[in-house]
Amino acid sequence: MKTTLVELLAAGRCIVADGAMGTELQYAGLEPGAPPELWNASHPERVRAVHLAYIRAGAQIVLTNSFGGNPARLALHELEPRCEELVAAAARLARVEADAARAGVLVAGSIGPTGQLLEPLGPLALDEAVAGFRRQSAALLDGGADVLWIETMSDLREVQAAIEGARQAGANAAIVVTLSFDTRGRTIMGVSPAQAAAALADLGVAAMGGNCGVGPSELGEAIEQMRGVVPRAALVAKPNAGLPRWEAGKTQYAMSADEFASAAAGLVRSGAAIIGGCCGSTPAHIAALARALARS
Repeated sequence: MKTTLVELLAAGRCIVADGAMGTELQYAGLEPGAPPELWNASHPERVRAVHLAYIRAGAQIVLTNSFGGNPARLALHELEPRCEELVAAAARLARVEADAARAGVLVAGSIGPTGQLLEPLGPLALDEAVAGFRRQSAALLDGGADVLWIETMSDLREVQAAIEGARQAGANAAIVVTLSFDTRGRTIMGVSPAQAAAALADLGVAAMGGNCGVGPSELGEAIEQMRGVVPRAALVAKPNAGLPRWEAGKTQYAMSADEFASAAAGLVRSGAAIIGGCCGSTPAHIAALARALARS
């Protein structure tokens, strides 16, 4: 019988989530700007290798290679007709590695934003957004995802659309939502951590928090603000490995694995129950984090 997110949270220890997927695939040969989801069909062994590396590093939750698997985003690459194929494949690849590992590794179906503004600010109709999230969520569940993990969000209306689509796809599915806060402590749409927490508290999600945007210390401040609004909620923190800088013709992140682990482990004091990494983090960062959390 598979472990559930509720059971992991009830155990009372901080849960280790995985780190970045896209950059790991780029290290394996994915061209910058190419859709990572296509590799679920064309290079499945390389996607599985990333999941395996994170599981060996100590991750108890691995996110599927489906962040950009929404029909609206896939349409930019003329891949919208393959939405169900590519997204279900993402879940199956993670499922294979999770099932082959020790007990208790969860597969979280990654659902990113559409990349479009909702009406009236942009071209995307609300019902169209819900339908797209429903397609992506259904494919993730069909492929074996344990959790639907809505991440890197900035607009609460889009969050609501994603949750509605997820619920239409699987009424009983556990849903996690994280938003991306910048160095000003808000999303690009102006949402504060406190506002996000208040909104999500009414939407019945299994866990909420922040990812991307900033490093561990800045995200810790956001998590503390969320905890002030929802003190009993399960909170998630997946920070970047510091702030990015442009060096040698590519984006670099400042924090070494040990520096990241030391800072990220401090997120427990901020109230985080699930901690992982986002941009710039690698299996080495997650391994160091798992060791640091085991000592705490």
